[in-house]
Amino acid sequence: MMSTTIPRVSSLDDAKDLPHRPRPLPFRLLRTLFIFLVLGLSLSLLGIYATRHFAVQTTLSGAGSTLLRSCFRADDPPPGPGLDPWIRPPLGASHSMTDDELLWRASFVPQVEEYPFRRIPKVAFMFLTRGPLPLAPIWESFFKGAEGRYSIYVHALPSYMANFSSGSVFYKRYIPSQVSEWGRMSMCDAERRLLANALLDLSNEWFILLSESCIPVRNFSFVYEYFARSRHSFIGAIDDVGPYGRGRYDLRMMPEVSIDQWRKGSQWFEVNRKLAVSIIKDTTFYKKFEKFCRPACYVDEHYFPTMLTIESPHLLANRSVTWVDWSRGGAHPATFGRSDITVAFLIRVLEGRTCEYNNHTTTACFLFARKFAPSALEPLLKLAPDVLGFG
Repeated sequence: MMSTTIPRVSSLDDAKDLPHRPRPLPFRLLRTLFIFLVLGLSLSLLGIYATRHFAVQTTLSGAGSTLLRSCFRADDPPPGPGLDPWIRPPLGASHSMTDDELLWRASFVPQVEEYPFRRIPKVAFMFLTRGPLPLAPIWESFFKGAEGRYSIYVHALPSYMANFSSGSVFYKRYIPSQVSEWGRMSMCDAERRLLANALLDLSNEWFILLSESCIPVRNFSFVYEYFARSRHSFIGAIDDVGPYGRGRYDLRMMPEVSIDQWRKGSQWFEVNRKLAVSIIKDTTFYKKFEKFCRPACYVDEHYFPTMLTIESPHLLANRSVTWVDWSRGGAHPATFGRSDITVAFLIRVLEGRTCEYNNHTTTACFLFARKFAPSALEPLLKLAPDVLGFG
């Protein structure tokens, strides 16, 4: 049996002649390599997580972040754990949302009825107009001293450019709009657009639709208390059995709307927040009315009264708070100019009829009136302090 003899090394020169054997790595070097390995793996995992996280954020909240930027002030920080970014009203009425995005955003409804912050309910005044507001000075007078209890939204033709000064209550209150045609679904679209914009402000509690020819006939405090104390919203919903009521009904509205549920009412309404949300979130009735209520069925006279009668009849006063005169006949109500504006005329508007308010009879039936020509402005401003209580 052969034995293995390990050569003896007697000098460095002798060591050069031996086969090379690797020397073990120092412990400190191993530890350094291990740390670098762990750090590299950690950074890789972090990169994968960040990529996935921000990709999802971009997908889910690309539109959402745009909505939030549109709905709140441009200099707001991203929403954090506090409520402030969510409860502050938008600085202006302008935004970049599409109608679909707007309706979706406006449909957010708190599920807890008690607000966890100090909330002063406001009246949202929504003006549906082709463009200018010739009676703006009387509204400016009406709103004076009521800051913090109202908000304003104006829907005009998209081509119209308002030129109100920064001191006006109408400054930057024109919302993104679309063309609307009388009697067609685009008119209801405009009204839903106004409601949706107003719903973005959580403090808005009551929503009144007005035209450029409307004027207030009571002072702001009276109007505010009238809405705040009312158990109902003011929208007409009449079962008219004649040719201009049931005569406009189409059997293809079934089964969502039967003929005995068909209602007619004034376009100029006031609704509370609950009903406003019902209007802007609706898709069921909207499709039926869009398809089967076209001139000579005027959808703005039937859609909201019918839908709300079906869904929330107990919340409707079944009347409007906007006075109008149909006594002259024709497809449109009477228009009043300079020569019509007298003390007697305004008193007739204020006290000319009786109605029900919280199940009691009253002569305080109207808070607003239409239709007034631009020439009526000067006498209205003169008589408003003594007759209407403001100015």
